Amino acid sequence: MKFEQIHTIGILGGGVMGGGIAQVLAVAGYDVVVRDLTEEIVQQTKDAIFESRWGMKRAVEVGKLPFDRAVEAIPRITVTTDLNALKDVDFLIEAVPERLDLKQRVFKELDELVNKDAIFVSNTSGFPIVDCQRDVSEARKPLFGGMHFSNPVPTMKMCEVISTPLTSADTVEAIKGVAEKAGKVAIMVKDQPGSYGFILNRVFAAARREAEAIVDAGLATPEDVDRAMITGRNWPAGFFGERGGIGKQW
Repeated sequence: MKFEQIHTIGILGGGVMGGGIAQVLAVAGYDVVVRDLTEEIVQQTKDAIFESRWGMKRAVEVGKLPFDRAVEAIPRITVTTDLNALKDVDFLIEAVPERLDLKQRVFKELDELVNKDAIFVSNTSGFPIVDCQRDVSEARKPLFGGMHFSNPVPTMKMCEVISTPLTSADTVEAIKGVAEKAGKVAIMVKDQPGSYGFILNRVFAAARREAEAIVDAGLATPEDVDRAMITGRNWPAGFFGERGGIGKQW
């Protein structure tokens, strides 16, 4: 499926992450169907979309989202416990908890349910995409990639777009196109089996290890390491709990 053929996007997994993804996609003009297991999670997802610190209501109040665009986006969002509501989507984003066995299981189930031309992507923080797609059909694998959003999705601009050697060029362009239409900066990454993390988490993990080594060696306190990164690199927060104005965007 090509980018211009994508009109309806399904999201498996709600809550803060799934709700945030749904919000930005609906504002971008897509019809969005979010599915989760219980009515309680459905309500939590709706709260994340409309009432949370990063939700539509707050975005309108602080001038980050025009009122008319919010009004137009609201009817585009469906949140449900019905798995069959995903069967006709053009593009499916998995946003379930970060457990590889769970991702493999739900992708296998969805591969049998969702229309054969739909693109599948995982929002994994770093599991290899080839592992996530292990149990889908061979026909689905060229339509399979990764799309790692950064939380909170409505304010963070990055979206890592991950491709495997089997991911088709049309699929890569479609994933990139969806990310950019949603207002994100698409960061192109190749899948690396046997490792965890793409760009963002791998670089951050390496930096955190070095920060911990500095503290362990007695060279500086955790607070001063954090302050160095906040005041010297304009990071919104440090490694150990210090915050330098995170959330001021909204």
